Amino acid sequence: MFETLTNRLNQVFDGLRRRGKLSEADVDVAMREVRLALLEADVHYSVVKNFVARVRERAIGAEVSRALNPGQQVIKIVHEELIDTLGIVSPLNLTGAKPRVLMLVGLQGSGKTTAAGKIAKLLRAKGERVMLVAGDPYRPAAVQQLQALGERVDVPVITEPGMKPPDLVAKAFDQAQKGGFGVMIIDTAGRSQLDDALMDELKAILKRVPPAETLLVVDSMIGQEALHVAEGFRDAVALTGLILTKMDGDSRGGAAISIRSVTGVPIKFLSTGEKLDALEVYDPARLASRILGMGDVIGLIERAEAAFDAGATEKQAKKMMSGSFDLEDWLDQMRQMKKMGPLSQILEMLPGQLGQAAKSIDPRDVEKNFSQTEAIINSMTRQERRQPDILNASRRRRIAAGSGMDVQAVNRLIKQYREMQRMMKALQKTGMKGLPRLFG
Repeated sequence: MFETLTNRLNQVFDGLRRRGKLSEADVDVAMREVRLALLEADVHYSVVKNFVARVRERAIGAEVSRALNPGQQVIKIVHEELIDTLGIVSPLNLTGAKPRVLMLVGLQGSGKTTAAGKIAKLLRAKGERVMLVAGDPYRPAAVQQLQALGERVDVPVITEPGMKPPDLVAKAFDQAQKGGFGVMIIDTAGRSQLDDALMDELKAILKRVPPAETLLVVDSMIGQEALHVAEGFRDAVALTGLILTKMDGDSRGGAAISIRSVTGVPIKFLSTGEKLDALEVYDPARLASRILGMGDVIGLIERAEAAFDAGATEKQAKKMMSGSFDLEDWLDQMRQMKKMGPLSQILEMLPGQLGQAAKSIDPRDVEKNFSQTEAIINSMTRQERRQPDILNASRRRRIAAGSGMDVQAVNRLIKQYREMQRMMKALQKTGMKGLPRLFG
């Protein structure tokens, strides 16, 4: 989402890094570029004005003039002020008597139903007993969509044809209390635009159940219109948090930077894809680092921990460093990497030199290469995967035919495997001292 903004800001930062000293005029030129970059990214003008003013005030002060590397110090200030603009970490409120009610509100098409399924999956993984309530009887197939999501995450969905949403919610709350459920998530109806009928129904629901959270689901791709939507809901119902959806889209992303400052409502989650595990707990520091092109190492680690089997990974690492890592291990690693999510998102999270190098990589080419590699290894016998040295010319021809590739593709894969073996042996000899330079 922030690729254009990140590139623009990094151009500004590159100019600052090249200067041994920074004059007030240098700072003004840089701040003008930062202001333009933020405005072009659809960040609200008042947020941009305040942000740039704070950065400029600090950038022409003593903390920069006395710094050994003034350009780097300005970047540090921008990072800190961006974190401040993005708000604070605001965990989901799961305190109080059970069931804790999470009510999701928003316009049609914002992604409420999918968000309800994602939160249900997240809480189920933490050991909560979760119930979903289909409070949108108006949109065609809304109930069926929620029921399908409930089946996928093994969560019951309460629905009653012909029953008005406030009555259904009250009935579901009673069932949740008697059934010992810890969390009840309500998927409410949306409209194509804000109107009194929608708000009246939400208010009627709130009179029937005590909400622990009233979460507004906002489509981040609608730009500054997202701010008006958030303000409209905030003025009608007591919002406690925001969920920004479609953060994997190609919009300019200004809503994510502006919405907390303009509305005063904290962001709770970011939705980064259609899959049920594509939901991130909002962390301003990590988002600021990604916007500024610093990567998101913590997010990358969390994805890896969720996707990789710890015992198998440790075993593979030992085999790799001992030189006994085979093609079967390589295939297992590739399959686990796929579980981490779209490659384009993974590349965005890489820090330092790795992150810069990743910008020249087309994720589609890598995905294609993954698929071809998987097809080739799958066409091998178990013995061939474990003992690649036996892959003579006739075996390679058979593998190529079985995978739908040519012999050259099989040869390239074997060559890549050999190069990886050599690299691991070289790193082993240096005691892994070469790795830190990749993250500089």
